[in-house]
Amino acid sequence: MAETKNVLFLCTGNSARSVLGEVLLNELGEGRFRAYSAGSKPTGTPNPFAIELLDGLGYDTGYVRSKSWDEFAGEDAPEMDYVITVCASAAGETCPYWPGAPVGAHWGIPDPAGAGETDEENREAFRVAYARMKQRVEAFLALPLEDMDLTEQKAALAKIGTDSEGAA
Repeated sequence: MAETKNVLFLCTGNSARSVLGEVLLNELGEGRFRAYSAGSKPTGTPNPFAIELLDGLGYDTGYVRSKSWDEFAGEDAPEMDYVITVCASAAGETCPYWPGAPVGAHWGIPDPAGAGETDEENREAFRVAYARMKQRVEAFLALPLEDMDLTEQKAALAKIGTDSEGAA
């Protein structure tokens, strides 16, 4: 069996999109990947609409928390194989040094947090963000990563972020 690969999803607040990516890849990756999420300016708690949606779909969210990306830049942090930004502001920030020089990509998805004026509009924004993230995660899982060199992996991950519906 191939070695489990570590993936870090980054967003500024680490409360919505990055949390969706973390949970989806952990669930759908069937042990091939160990996903994490973090933010440059974490909110401190995952967005309740994200947790409600994921819980309602039967995903385990008991481990999810909003945390700083600094947790993953220290010498005792797990070494990342892939780092994926999911919001434009995080993609434009100067990231910490990631041990192991992971493959990076940007999969921009519009922020669902506070997108609506009512709870139902916010829930719909999260459903849309979830569907877009799921599409990207499934495309990632379909890649023959073990047959690709790092340049090919980087190009394939970038293509997922630009070819997917709702790319931002």
